[in-house]
Amino acid sequence: MYPRTVGARRAAPCWYPRRHGERNFSMKSTTTWSEDWIVPEWPAPERVGALTTTRRGGVSAGAFSSFNLGAHVGDDPDAVGRNRARLVDALGVRPVWLNQTHGTRVVDIGTVENGAPTEADGAVVRKPGLACAVMTADCLPVLLCDEASSVVAAAHAGWRGLEAGILEATVREMRVPGKKLLAWLGPAIGPRSFEVGKDVFDAFVTRDARSVEAFTASKKVERWYADLYSLARLRLEALGVSKIYGGGFCTLEEADRFFSYRRDGKTGRMATLIWLA
Repeated sequence: MYPRTVGARRAAPCWYPRRHGERNFSMKSTTTWSEDWIVPEWPAPERVGALTTTRRGGVSAGAFSSFNLGAHVGDDPDAVGRNRARLVDALGVRPVWLNQTHGTRVVDIGTVENGAPTEADGAVVRKPGLACAVMTADCLPVLLCDEASSVVAAAHAGWRGLEAGILEATVREMRVPGKKLLAWLGPAIGPRSFEVGKDVFDAFVTRDARSVEAFTASKKVERWYADLYSLARLRLEALGVSKIYGGGFCTLEEADRFFSYRRDGKTGRMATLIWLA
């Protein structure tokens, strides 16, 4: 088990990228390699392991350089396989990969047959040996665990899934009151980079008028900058989740550290994972 870091304070909604709720993680496995991963700083129970990969330290080339974990983006399948194998070797648990659709389906990966394709945007698990994993390259990865370390979950919260209710569906599948949960918000496109149109603005504000606080008007007509971190916090707080950590990244601005679909189009994917020891 990796050392835990406790005492992280909750990050208030912010309009400009800051890094809180993270620390860099470097380790050597039996294959003598190291990786610039991000481990959440949150007071999760000792049994809970979690991390986000970055784009560094893998074998993929070109637009996918170098630690791409997405098998669906046009990268060399052999390179993706080698990157995934390195991840498994380092973690000692098996990630269950999802076919993500920007929807609200959540699966209990403990009931998924090994290797079976699973279409979902959220995952929960209640037993050790398996890791919930979501892949992103601008969308918001959200990790959740309960105070008793009986269940952990990961959600892929792009704006479509976030608006449609992926966080609500994930918390519902955990079957734990929101007040007993902790959440961590991983690397996503930041609030001064995510320009959206009236369709996105209306979708959130129509559902919850408070969401207007998460949008800043652009200089362009009927365009706004959306803060995915603030939108996620609003949804989580409405579910009773008050212990919320992380945020403050920007995948688009940090090109040497993160993949970004909006910045590059053709690009790789990071993974954000959580598991029980």
